Amino acid sequence: MAAPESYPDGLLYHHEHDWARIEGDEATLGITWFAQDALGEIVHYEAPDVGAAISMGEAYGEVESVKAVSDLISPLSGVVLEVNAKATGEPETINEASYGDGWLIRIRLTDPGETARLMSPDAYRAHVATQ
Repeated sequence: MAAPESYPDGLLYHHEHDWARIEGDEATLGITWFAQDALGEIVHYEAPDVGAAISMGEAYGEVESVKAVSDLISPLSGVVLEVNAKATGEPETINEASYGDGWLIRIRLTDPGETARLMSPDAYRAHVATQ
């Protein structure tokens, strides 16, 4: 069962429905409540390799749901430090806790200035209201 709609404070949001939790020069990334709700039941998560370089606005993996296969679009640029094994092994976790146990990857930022291009929770809520 999916979690109730939420867009937590302390996160930054990308218009392609991804979030970032910044901690120093690292970020944890995942998909938003809106994204997982639109996708429906997620049945597979194709993650990038540890060590892979990812770029803001570019696909870095994909999720497959009962409805469709969708690219994951990176909200920031960096190098993949860790892939969430729980999300790859139990992809339903992404629906159940997209901001908690359902996070997708952790990266080392290569351009910390990109964070200025992301949205606050309030700006993201306004963005989703137009979808």
